Amino acid sequence: MAAAAGGRRAKAPRGAAGRRRSRAAVPGAEGRPRAAAGRPVDEEVSSDSEPESPSLGRRRREAAEEEVEETPQEKKLRLAKLYLEQLRQHEEERAAAEEEETQPADLIGDRLKEDVLEQKGRLQRLVAKDVQPPDPASIRMLRGHQLPVTCLVISPDDRFIFSASKDGSLIKWEVESGKRLCVVPGGKKGTEERHMGHASHVLCMAISSDGKYLATGDRNKLIMIWDAATCKRLHIFTGHRDAVSGLSFRKGTHQLYSASHDRCVKVWNVAENAYVETLFGHQDVITGLDSLSRECCVTAGGRDGTVRLWKIPEESQLVFYGHQGSIDCIQLINEEHMVSGADDGSLALWGLTKKKPLALAWQAHGMQDAQGLQQPYWISSVAALRNSDLLATGSHSTSVKLWKCSEGFRKLEPLWDIPLVGFVNSLKFSAAGDFLVAGLGQEHRLGRWWRVKEAKNSICIIPLKRRAAAASPEAPDHS
Repeated sequence: MAAAAGGRRAKAPRGAAGRRRSRAAVPGAEGRPRAAAGRPVDEEVSSDSEPESPSLGRRRREAAEEEVEETPQEKKLRLAKLYLEQLRQHEEERAAAEEEETQPADLIGDRLKEDVLEQKGRLQRLVAKDVQPPDPASIRMLRGHQLPVTCLVISPDDRFIFSASKDGSLIKWEVESGKRLCVVPGGKKGTEERHMGHASHVLCMAISSDGKYLATGDRNKLIMIWDAATCKRLHIFTGHRDAVSGLSFRKGTHQLYSASHDRCVKVWNVAENAYVETLFGHQDVITGLDSLSRECCVTAGGRDGTVRLWKIPEESQLVFYGHQGSIDCIQLINEEHMVSGADDGSLALWGLTKKKPLALAWQAHGMQDAQGLQQPYWISSVAALRNSDLLATGSHSTSVKLWKCSEGFRKLEPLWDIPLVGFVNSLKFSAAGDFLVAGLGQEHRLGRWWRVKEAKNSICIIPLKRRAAAASPEAPDHS
């Protein structure tokens, strides 16, 4: 098998060892009733058609004729003008909020340059050098879950946090006030159809980039889709044969990727409530998954020792090696770089064109005395501030660590330790980078190997302050 640039390229064969691909959407995965796009599963749709008035029919015909008259070029031009107008309004609002005196043309030009660099994976905001040590007294702890918090996400506008737990509960929090806006309690096993929420440990969650849909995955093989605004359940996807351990929406779409302990990755269309395809390749349980705007995703393969990049249109995968233990967490930094953590205590920084890590930090959280043996603290969670040089890692070493990616993603430098007691099972930066949220528990999200009795099952909001300085330049990456 020829080696590809950046890892081993494995052309995924069809059949049992390859991938099942279904171009036509299969209703709701395996035999579940398919709902119309945008409608809840249990919504009744009348089959009686109402008579259409002549005037209404005429208006519809006229509208259809106008639509036909627009050529593809005219449509592209109209959409481009609409996009530029939205950009102009957004940038003017931001400039007004920051009291900047900049010409609108400059604002739009800068934003378009940022978008191009982001698509190429070369946008790097140099913010780590300005981050100040967080004040422990400023950390807010929000209590609501009875058992360890396993996963969390922040809404795209940074106003809300969604968290889930081993008790099966789902909570929506308001960031500013810390209030619980919505609580969906966990139920007993086997009651998923009657009960609104999960009936087993929730292991992962994801929110779409427009903030419309929330997806949660549990140990009982189910993926639930929620209306993020109302916390109303819209649909249940079935199809995985073991615990669902990773979820991510492709940025700018309602395409959902899911990973499971059954060793496969599945692709779903949430807007259509439809299953799309299944990808195979990992030799052990998949423990984490992430994606950005490209039609691909990255996964951590637990004890098979690999990180994989799945290129969905090309029907191929790239395989990366570097950790010695079980790889338990993974996150994309930008379209060309990612970070992963393992239970051997190592933290790896990867470029998607290199099959070995660009940088590797061993014993990233130090050593612990476990039953008379010196062992490294497991890395239980990683987070990256998108398109920047700032990372965060969590363990049960009584602290969250902040890191700086330096020398063009070729070096990892520790910055600050933030004191937090318990297993840090999930970490997320806000989109603006002004706070970090940690999900804490007395136990690891995937098992019960240790128990930290003094820990509180909670989420912690950690404010991140930066030194007052001129705006950091966006540096193209040269790796």
